[in-house]
Amino acid sequence: MRTQTDGYAADDDAAPLAMLAALFRAHGWPCESGPDELAGEIKGSWAKYHLKCLWRGEDNVLQIIALPDIRVADDKRAVAHELLALVNEQMWIGHFDIWSNGGTLLYRNATLLGDDGLLSLSQAQALVETAVEECDRFYPAFQFVLWGDKRPKEALAAAMVDAAGEA
Repeated sequence: MRTQTDGYAADDDAAPLAMLAALFRAHGWPCESGPDELAGEIKGSWAKYHLKCLWRGEDNVLQIIALPDIRVADDKRAVAHELLALVNEQMWIGHFDIWSNGGTLLYRNATLLGDDGLLSLSQAQALVETAVEECDRFYPAFQFVLWGDKRPKEALAAAMVDAAGEA
């Protein structure tokens, strides 16, 4: 892991979106940022993930949303929601959801920062890595259910075996 990013040392704290923008630039990941949002793209093991980082300063909450570019068709919603429940039982940080408008699958994690509202480089790295790793870990299960017509428990078991085999 890098100890310095765009002038930020490992023990520095900064405004959350500034720190995340520096992290993205240091890794060569494309991103655009505004006052309350950063949007970027990261290549994972299975797909490119669109990340949205949203800052809500009045509450000091940073939300990371990863979109693995999976849309759930109406006829697959029930089985996808069953898989979501099983997947979310496996999660320690964040959760998966399906947006009701458009059926987009997403990973979401909200982090409450301290009173100063600052983010460290190690926190930024961990939040981004967790989002990508969780998308990579469960991407095959969603593929198996949505395109392979497997049942949710069967798909999750197969995805977990595949993930264990890659290590």
